[in-house]
Order: sequence, then structure tokens, then C-alpha cells
Amino acid sequence: MTHRSSDGVPVDDPAEIGRRVLRLRGERGLTQRQLAEPAYTAAYVSTLESGKVRPSEAALRHLADRLGVSYEELAIGRPAHLAAELRLRLTDARRALATGAPEDAAELFRTAHEEAVTHSLADEQADALLGLGDCLLESGELTDARDRFAAAERLLADQPLPRRVPAVRGRATAHLLSGELRYACYLLESTLDELDAAGLHDPEALLLLYTASIAPYMDMGAHARAAHAAELALALAPRVDDPALVAGMHRGVARTLIAEGRIAEADASLAKAQELYRQLHIRTELAHCHWMRGYVHAQDGDLGHAENELRTARDILASKRAALFTEQVEVELADVLRRRGKTDEAEALLRPLLTAGDDEQGRAGPLGAGRGAVHAGGAHRLLGLIAEERGDTERAEEHYCAALSLLERSSAVGDLVDLCRLLGDLLRRTGRVEAAMDAYRTGLGHRAAPGTTTLGPAPATPPM
Repeated sequence: MTHRSSDGVPVDDPAEIGRRVLRLRGERGLTQRQLAEPAYTAAYVSTLESGKVRPSEAALRHLADRLGVSYEELAIGRPAHLAAELRLRLTDARRALATGAPEDAAELFRTAHEEAVTHSLADEQADALLGLGDCLLESGELTDARDRFAAAERLLADQPLPRRVPAVRGRATAHLLSGELRYACYLLESTLDELDAAGLHDPEALLLLYTASIAPYMDMGAHARAAHAAELALALAPRVDDPALVAGMHRGVARTLIAEGRIAEADASLAKAQELYRQLHIRTELAHCHWMRGYVHAQDGDLGHAENELRTARDILASKRAALFTEQVEVELADVLRRRGKTDEAEALLRPLLTAGDDEQGRAGPLGAGRGAVHAGGAHRLLGLIAEERGDTERAEEHYCAALSLLERSSAVGDLVDLCRLLGDLLRRTGRVEAAMDAYRTGLGHRAAPGTTTLGPAPATPPM
């Protein structure tokens, strides 16, 4: 059992305290009598230093005063104000991640984490691990990111569930970026159900989870669930003070509006998110807004503006060395370039994404299974279209089949259906009617129940 003082500070075991008193007394050149007087005896100090007695809170406060240290430092060996100083350093690390390269911010988080471990500051350890996880997401090191989020969650195991929600969201995002869409949904939905069952209707935790669930829902074709999550997020936003969470909500909601054809509303939602991110100086999320606005323009047929927005997003992300996100936006830029007739430029952008390892641009490896699988499928699809336009049906078929393998594993239903149509059309034109029918059937099978086959019932709706 951990002993605590009247103000909740934990107190170490007597042997640790004794060693600490002996060391500090020696450093200050005090005798046991000088340290003890006037309230205690030299014999008491001797017994205490040998670890044979647990000192009372009053005795510890007297000794701390005589030794010129804080009560907390004597009780647990932690310098005064260390926790507050670490919180400031973690804030600085967050600012570095928002404005600079993830590896630079990661070094700040690692240093803070090491100090928090040294002084047994569990909350600060967890927050440093969350920051490290976010750095690793940006750089595309998804397995390591997942490990950091899981470690943070374990550290917070005895705390209320809302405190653990950022770690859950981080793990879900890592699985999403790996192409494991169903597992990402499972993590988010099961946490929502757990919050509801416990009556823990924390607005910030709920907003974070509902916003995070929109992307995997949309990629899986579960548009009704995505729209419902967006509605709940909008309803929660007025009860949340954190502007970064509200900005993320606007960006997530915009995606559901795009799917519903409400382009002007989607653009307005993205404009709100962009303004908040500018005020907060969060450059990665600002880049995501440009990225999504490029997608909006592309859907609306305005390819010139789409290209400009996507190039802006790519430039911001590349300057931050956010490798995975840079590669993903390059796939969408290549799509716009192909549609604008810039086929050679599109192909030159795509091919390195599927073959590159670590290089001077900071790329963490090729897109593929386990790393940007949905966009890897998109890259193969685009290269298949380019090959088909050039009359190279054999190469086109290779790329379509590679894309199909990636997208089937990730359950990205909308992209899968479109790809099966492309492959079926190609096979039919080359005289392989039975194979074409199989491709069409595969697409119809995925289309029959998009995003619902293994998700189970939707999470309970919290009271608003």
C-alpha cells in the first residue's frame, strides 16, 4: 500500500527516505543533533536514517525545512515543481510537432519521457508517449506509433476511461493508416460503448472518438454511420473548449458533406477548420485542410484549383518531413494530374511511392500493405489506368490486381467496387468474359453490404 501525506503526495518506504536523509545531511555537513533539534533527538534521526522507522509527515516536514529541500523531494526524491516544469516542456514539444519536423519534436518528447520515468511521474510519462506516438504517425512508422499509444494506455490503466481516450484514438489512427479499417472501427466503437455503459459522457472524449471514426467509416462505405457520427460530433462541439478538437471535428464533418454532394457546405466547414489551425499554428492539420479542399475541387470538376490546393498541402507536409502524409497526398495529386492530361508527370510522381525506401527526402518506405494500404491501392489503380490508356493491357491488369489485393485486405469498399469495374471492363475488352464476370461479381459482393458485415450494431448514442 502506498503511503500518502495529508495533501495526497505519495511517500516512499522508510529505507529510501533514510538513505535520502543521510545523503542530504552529509552534503550539508550537519550532525544528527543539528538536524534533529529542536523538535527531535539525534537518536530519532539515527533510527530514521537506518530505515527502521517510518517518519511522520510532521517529522518529514521538519527535516525538509532543516535540509533546505521541499517536503516532496524528501518524501519521494522528486525536485519541487518538476511535474509543472515537465508539463511546460511537453507543451513546447507539442508546439515543435505542430510547426516543425516530427523527428525534432520526438527528441523533446523522449527527453521528457526519460525524466518522467526517473521520477515516477506516470501522467507525464503517458503524455510524452502520446506525443511520441503522434510524431511516429507523421513520419509513417506505424508499428512503433501503435506501441507508444499502447504503452500510454497501460500507464493510465487505473485512471478514468476519458483520460485514456487519446491513446485509443492514436492506436485506431495507426491501424487506419496501416489499412486495418475494421479494427480501427472496433477500437473506437468499443470505447464509445464502454463510455456509455459507465455513464462517462465526457464531451471531449466523445468528440475525439466520433471525429476519429468518420474516416474509417467513409473508407469502408459505411456512409450512414459516418453521417451519424458527424451529427453527434456537431452536437457535442459547443460543449468543448479545445479549439484543436473543434477544428478536427469540422474537417471530419466536411468529408461526410462531400459524400452527400453538399460541396459548398463542405468547403465552408473546411474553411472554419483552416482558420482555427492557422490561429493554433498547427501546420500538419492545416495541410490536411488544403488536401481535403483539393479533393473537394476535384469532385466538383475544378481541376486547376484542385491541383493548387494539393500542391500546397504537399509542400507543407514535405517541409515538415511528414513522410507518410506527403506520399498519400502525392497519390491524390497524381490523380488530378492524369485527369488534366499530365500523364507523364503523374506517373513520375507515383512510381517512387511504391518502390522507395529510406532516402534523403525522409521517406520511411514504400506505400503498401501495413503502410498506407488504401493509397497504395490508389497508386496501383492510377498506374493501371495510365497503362491502359497507352494500350499496355498486360501492365494495366498487373496494377489492377495489385490494387485489388491491397484494398480487399483493408475493406475499402468504395474503392474496391470501382476497381472491380475497371478490371472487369479490361478483361471483357480482351475477350476473357468469364474472368470479367468474376471481377464484376466480386465488386457486387462488396457493394451489397458496404461496411456493415462485421461491424455489429452501432455504438449507443450518448445523452446530449
